[in-house]
Amino acid sequence: MRIIEAVSAFLETARLEYGYSEHTVRSYRRDLTYFAEYADAQHIETLDQLDLELLRAWLWERQQQGLAPATLARHVATLKSFGTWLESRRLVPGNPASRLRTPKTPRALPRVLSKEQMVRVLDRAETRAAAGDPEQIRDHAILELLYSSALRVSELISLRIEGYDSRSRSVKVVGKGSKERIVPLGAPAARTVERYIAEGRRPLLERNTDPSPKTAQTALFIGNRNGTALNSSAVYRLVSRELDEEPGGGPRGPHTLRHTAATHLLDGGADLRVVQEILGHSSLSSTQVYTHVSMERLSETYRQAHPRA
Repeated sequence: MRIIEAVSAFLETARLEYGYSEHTVRSYRRDLTYFAEYADAQHIETLDQLDLELLRAWLWERQQQGLAPATLARHVATLKSFGTWLESRRLVPGNPASRLRTPKTPRALPRVLSKEQMVRVLDRAETRAAAGDPEQIRDHAILELLYSSALRVSELISLRIEGYDSRSRSVKVVGKGSKERIVPLGAPAARTVERYIAEGRRPLLERNTDPSPKTAQTALFIGNRNGTALNSSAVYRLVSRELDEEPGGGPRGPHTLRHTAATHLLDGGADLRVVQEILGHSSLSSTQVYTHVSMERLSETYRQAHPRA
């Protein structure tokens, strides 16, 4: 069988039998088309000529073209999936990609705001909320909550009104994999949430003119229009506007506040396992990236302050 024919059959299987998403199938198609074109340029057209050295040669050429390690890692994953399928269909005697090694992807450190920057962000939000506008009261509560509890944006918008416990100053969060956890709030965040519930939520909810049963009665945070539940785009816009006013490059989304909260917890002496629990990480290795951030910040302070650094 020709390689290009095998690629077409594999993509059809991935789509119809394996039920892979359109995004995944498109990625497979793009990667394998590049590979098939490379093989053809080497005068290799059939599966009996397909071997590990050909795969390695293609990956080497892609690396020399300056592709990012993450892209090369995706290429390797695509070839391994294709090779597994070829072997399962007995089109080749064994998976030719089984010995390919995924290149290590350097992990970029996340953007983290300083404590002084966070004070400015929250002070600006508090000043705007002082006038009593329900949207500004809500936005102040959102910013305080994101920083206080290091929530993901998906967790924030899925919060329910009954999930806030004023007595224990905590929120019940549904994280990845539908796992529930209880996350504590600091006193300032709790005050802003309680003010929002008392003064801001009802006026926003009363904007709902939709007679359908799909209302936002149980959602904690309500959007600007039609009294419906707040969506992630609105949170991204809010945080992006705030971070635009602060120096420093890098991402401007809500995850920056999550990174900042986690790093400040570790800077303040919090145990890594406790931070893992707050963040809802299933693996400690996901949390350990923040120890690198803390050490980088510590090293930078040392270099700036010590006369013989």
